[in-house]
Amino acid sequence: MNYYNVAKIVNTRGLRGELKVIAYTDFPEERFQAGTELQLFKDANATTPTQAVTVQSAKPFKGMWLIQLAGLDSINEVEKFKGMMLKIAEDQLQELADGEFYQHEIIGLTVIEDGQTLGKVKEILSYGPNDVWVVERPGKKDLLLPYLNDVVLRVDLDKSIVEVAVPEGLD
Repeated sequence: MNYYNVAKIVNTRGLRGELKVIAYTDFPEERFQAGTELQLFKDANATTPTQAVTVQSAKPFKGMWLIQLAGLDSINEVEKFKGMMLKIAEDQLQELADGEFYQHEIIGLTVIEDGQTLGKVKEILSYGPNDVWVVERPGKKDLLLPYLNDVVLRVDLDKSIVEVAVPEGLD
């Protein structure tokens, strides 16, 4: 089964077992809803979960989220989770609207401009008002493409390509 990153546990808060997490999802309210089952992984690249956990409660907190896991109500029980990843199973993914994509669907796609291959999407950065797609180009430095309608013209998952118009000066 495939698993997808939802959040990274960066620290604990207080003595009652709350965890500070950085959300890697566009749907934190859904992913961190009480009763949701998540899988704990040693790190982002791990493929086998260490254990299943259930969200008891969650709330936004200073650009992050505070999560309380069911049955874990002491800092001593959750301290070992620092640095670990929370992931969901593939069957927990929800259907997206037309024109919306999961990051794992975009990473690895071939980027094309005017019929010329530029490279492949190697990662997606989500730090500002829009995502930035990092395009790995052979023999050149990575190209940082903002995910904007006039830059990313078309995504074709069936053909594994992204058609773009690189703004002048960005290359």
